[in-house]
Amino acid sequence: MSLPRKPRAVVFDMDGLLCDTEVVYRDAMIATAVEHGHDMPLSLFKSMIGLPGPASNQKVIDHFGGDFPIDAFNARVMEHVDAACAIGIALKAGVLELLDHLDELAVPRAIATSSSHRAVEAHLGRSGIIPRFHAVVARGDYARGKPNPDPFLTAAARLGISPEDCLALEDSHNGVRAASSAGMMTVMVPDLLDATEEMQALCVQIARDLHEVERWIRVAG
Repeated sequence: MSLPRKPRAVVFDMDGLLCDTEVVYRDAMIATAVEHGHDMPLSLFKSMIGLPGPASNQKVIDHFGGDFPIDAFNARVMEHVDAACAIGIALKAGVLELLDHLDELAVPRAIATSSSHRAVEAHLGRSGIIPRFHAVVARGDYARGKPNPDPFLTAAARLGISPEDCLALEDSHNGVRAASSAGMMTVMVPDLLDATEEMQALCVQIARDLHEVERWIRVAG
């Protein structure tokens, strides 16, 4: 297997794709819900993966009710997450090798995330890889979040590369929808969400990990 063509740029999602943070947020939200006397179904958390904060908040409120203390909930979740970040968030398999290969090819790359710039620094800062990206597009840099194409279109514009010449790497359904609607070659690297028939239709490939993505780039025409 390979890619339809050699990408001129690569746009990376962050959480669940570059770093192993989705499990951190999952555990933090479930634990915080218990502290508030609630049980958060795993399906609720999965429905929020890849969404911007306000949309995720609305899903929580819709589930638990309008009187749910969302601000206090989010503050406590972030306490759990910050504690994990202080220890260090692991990079996903193949990240460093893929970045090394892109360096060899002189291929520009960007991050396009639903998270904030603060979160980018918290999640990736200790790894030292942020300077290896030519642009970081985060919440506040675009009008509409994923699953809208705005984050990926913004990333392409900042790199100066047409979206159709960009390879987008995503782990979430909403991220895949955003990248595909931006017109990018889209590869899903599943983390907590499986590749559904819809995802297979929107993607040029489904990868096991970023090592596989690197191999596909090497052999792309």
